[in-house]
Parts: sequence; structure tokens; C-alpha cells
Amino acid sequence: MSTLPIRTSRRKATPAGGPDRLDRRVFLQRAAGGTGIAAAALLGLRRTQAAQPGTTPEPKGTGLTHLSATGLAAMIRGKKVSSVEVVTAFLQRIEAVNPKLNAAVALCADRALDEARKADALLARGEVRGPLHGVPMTLKDSIDAEGVISTGCTLGRKGFVPKADATVAARLRAAGAILMGKTNTPEFTMGSFTDNLVYGRTNNPYDLTRIPGGSSGGSGALVAAEGTPFDIGSDTGGSIRSPCHFNGVAGIKPTQCRVPRTGHIVDLHGIFNTRTQLGPIARRVEDLDLVLRIIMGSDFIDSHVADVPLGPVDAVRLKDLRLAFYTDAEGHHQPSPETVEMVGRVVRSLAASVATVTESAPPAIAEGLSIMQQARDAGGGSHITRTAGRSGTTRLFPKVQERVTGKVRPASEFTFLLEEEDRIRKLQLGWFKDHDVLICPVHAHAAPLHDAPNPSRASYRTIYNLNGWPAGVVRAGTSPEGLPMGIQVIGRPWREDIVFAVLSAIETMTGGWKTPPNLAA
Repeated sequence: MSTLPIRTSRRKATPAGGPDRLDRRVFLQRAAGGTGIAAAALLGLRRTQAAQPGTTPEPKGTGLTHLSATGLAAMIRGKKVSSVEVVTAFLQRIEAVNPKLNAAVALCADRALDEARKADALLARGEVRGPLHGVPMTLKDSIDAEGVISTGCTLGRKGFVPKADATVAARLRAAGAILMGKTNTPEFTMGSFTDNLVYGRTNNPYDLTRIPGGSSGGSGALVAAEGTPFDIGSDTGGSIRSPCHFNGVAGIKPTQCRVPRTGHIVDLHGIFNTRTQLGPIARRVEDLDLVLRIIMGSDFIDSHVADVPLGPVDAVRLKDLRLAFYTDAEGHHQPSPETVEMVGRVVRSLAASVATVTESAPPAIAEGLSIMQQARDAGGGSHITRTAGRSGTTRLFPKVQERVTGKVRPASEFTFLLEEEDRIRKLQLGWFKDHDVLICPVHAHAAPLHDAPNPSRASYRTIYNLNGWPAGVVRAGTSPEGLPMGIQVIGRPWREDIVFAVLSAIETMTGGWKTPPNLAA
């Protein structure tokens, strides 16, 4: 099995229809054929350079790539379509859109098609591996995948090939999913952008001059562009939810300690370990529920993870829910007018379906964010140098290097900050006693231009990494520039079922994800 890294450059794009592009019919014929062909068929991906921002991709793809993972799984089990056909359709879609996006950074096409043929053979004998039998997927490049280049987008791991899957990858493959490849992220997942020294910058599929968010920016961009049914991202300060908002897709940051981080490049955070969660990104909310139930639960390695049951979504009664919402907290976020309008419109639409609606925000959001940042920076970036050392990296991406200040706080100040974090958590948990679900923006505005200012106050996400509550996103609006805008739904600890129920209701009202116009199949 060969892993195909996708080499890119930010300077020049291969002309459409040029010698590096493979005829689609030839690609399909070869991909569905014998072994050893698919990787060669995708050489255009390796040689094609990333486009200059602002150019318009040529639309390619099939109807299969428009469907949810849940729908594809049902079609495969029902023998309405083969796994080979589905995997081939998504590989073809990646070949069409990725030269413009630079979202997929390594493919294992040979192995994926071989596994798809085996899945079809199993099904022909009446055997089904699991709920994702024959369905393709991708993984954020911070998550180890056995036999596939997994760099964490850091130079020290540029050619690193893990010998074992991360826990989430192993569980998904055991459930029948087929890995097609990896998606781009900032180095060590550290950034609200997606750029690094290994693979370069990822572009937003709705406007190539804008960011896809981060750190799961490659995940969000590829899902939005129909390059994969779903991806697994990670979220330490909003890194699943930011790309979902900027790319118009759905995602969930689960409750802290719900999903093992074993095999994630920054899985050892010490005292901050509970801030990072792994979770699915998909086009449809139903896939978030499906995938989370597969990847959650203790692996007896990640010592923070607990086996807490997750109730069925269809048992949630919206009419019993006490809904709270806010559009700004203490004037901290300064949202755009269209962001305020979107939240108001969604809340008004839900009002008749829930028990009560109250405009209220958890207390001490701005204070909590300030304390959280001070605690994170107390070591002067030493956690970054330790992670770099474990990875063999001696040269960091400039925006990551900026975090290594060497300014270390005394232990007495650090422990005080940790005590203050607990004080904020208690205050905020007490607020939830009077509410069942919370709705607020994901970000104060739609996706900014590459390299434009993107102040941290614009984020509504990071405080929910501090308190650990489950937080999901679905598209609910469109900015004046035609960019997607997501809305955030937050639940009490361990109540992802309520989050999914409300996200589904919003998705039904608004339509959720929409194909990027420039990438329409």
C-alpha cells in the first residue's frame, strides 16, 4: 500500500485541462479496476499546484458525493450502490476540487479502493462490518492513521508513517469506514487559520481568498466541497466549530472526556488535557450522531475518558426544553448585524416548539476567557517546545513560534489561575440549572480574508472548552458576501442528544449545508 502526499505550491496553478489532469473516465475505469492503479491515477493531485486565491474551480463530481454518510451507508447495505462506486466518486471529487482548496494533503487511494472491493465482497456474502460499512472518510492530519503519512503538519514528522491507528481511526475502520486520506491543519493544530510549512495554506471553498478557519480547516473545507462524507477534527479552543461556521457544515465538540485522544499529536496536555476534544465534521447533523456513538467511550489508555451513556436523539422532546440564547456577552464579542439577525431569526422559529425562551448568557465569559489565556500562556510556550521535541521539529511555523515567548509565571500565580478557572466553571454550571439548551453565534462574522485581522474576541467558542460543555454547529444563514454562517448549540454536560435534536430542528428550518456555488457538481 502506498501513501500519496499531495505536494502543493502557493505560486502557480496547473491550467485546467493541462497535461497533469487525468481524464475523468479513465480515472473511474482505472480506480474501479485492479490494484496499484489508483495511486498512479492520482498523480495529477501530487503534481498539480494550489491555485492563486480568487480563481474558480472547475465543477466535477457525481450525485453520490452530495449524500450524507448515513444515506450512503444505507444505500451500500441495500446494494443500491457499491462501496467501490462511492469511494471512486469521492476520490474523483478530490481530484477535481483539491488543486484549488489544498484541503486533502495525503491520499491512500490504493488501499481505499482495495478495502472497498473487500467491503463489497463481504456484503455479497451477507456480512456487514458495522454501521459505516463501505463508507469513505478522511481524518485531520493531527490524527494517526496506520500505514498513512501522518505529519501533524510539522516538519519533524514530514515522512512519519504510524504503525497503529489512533483510537478514533481504529473504531471507525472497525465499524466499516474506509480511510481515503488526511486533511490539512496548522502545525500541532495551533491556530484559527490553516497553514503550515509542510503542506501550505488551505482556502475556503466559498471564496478562495478567505480562510477556512482552523485548526480543522482542511476537514471543514473538504467536507463542504463534497470531497469526503465526514472527517474527524479536534477542538481545543473552537477548532471543530470555527471551520464548520466558515465552511457551512455541521460539527460537534463533544463533552470533555467523551472521546479518547489516543493517537492525536497533542494528546498529552497534562493539566489542560480536558480542553481538547475529538469529534466529527459532516454535511448533515444525522452523521454527527452516527459517528460520535462509534468513537466515544474509554479505550483504557486516555485516562480522562469516561463511559457515559448517550441517550437517543428521537427521545428528546423539544417542547420540554428551556432555551436560552445570546448574541453578545457583556459587549465582548461585537457581532456583525447579520450575525445578530441570524440568531434572532432562528430563535423566533424555534420559539413555538420549545417550552420557554430566555435571553441569557452564562456569567463571566470575558473574565473566564482572560483567565484561560493567562493559564495557557503561563509556561511561556514550553508545551510547544516539548511537543516539537517529541516530533523532532527544529523549525516552527512563524505563527506557532510567536507563542513561544519564554515568559514563565511563578508556580504560585499558575496555581491561582487554575483555581480561578474552577471558580468560573462552577459559576457557569450553576447558570445551566435554569436552562436546558443554549443558542449563540459561533463567530462574530463570516470568514475573513487570508491574513486579515481575526481578533480572539470574535470567537464564541473557547469558553466552552473551559467548561467542557458539548457544543455543535450547523449552517443557519448567509452573509452579505454570500458566505456561510453557522449557529452554535450548547448543551449540559453529556447531553449531546439534546444538542443534536436542536441542531436537526435548525437544519430542517434553514436547509443547513449548501454546495459552494463555484464548486457545484
